[in-house]
Amino acid sequence: QVQLVESGGGLVQAGGSLRLSCAASRNIFSFSIMGWYRQAPGKQRELVATITSGDRINYADSVKGRFTISRDSAKNTVYLQMDSLKPEDTAAYYCNAQYLTRLDYWGQGTQVTVSS
Repeated sequence: QVQLVESGGGLVQAGGSLRLSCAASRNIFSFSIMGWYRQAPGKQRELVATITSGDRINYADSVKGRFTISRDSAKNTVYLQMDSLKPEDTAAYYCNAQYLTRLDYWGQGTQVTVSS
């Protein structure tokens, strides 16, 4: 069983920054892809950013230029640096890890609230 533990959420003013962390219970390079998703109240969960084991990175258009996904293999942790935050970034943010078999795991989520 894989465990993903997110941290770093909180309340921030518009224009501010937060860094989310996702600590995995096993070697993150065992996953073909890891990523961050978010879900705002009343909306579907949406992709924010992903990174593959081959270092291919993908961002949602809404966060390009503001968010940066990265990883630290020594700590088995994936990060999401969020800058220039907007009120519309308010959501619960979830970490996801997927194997080549498409078996995937989710973290418990961390809340990000951006005030205007």
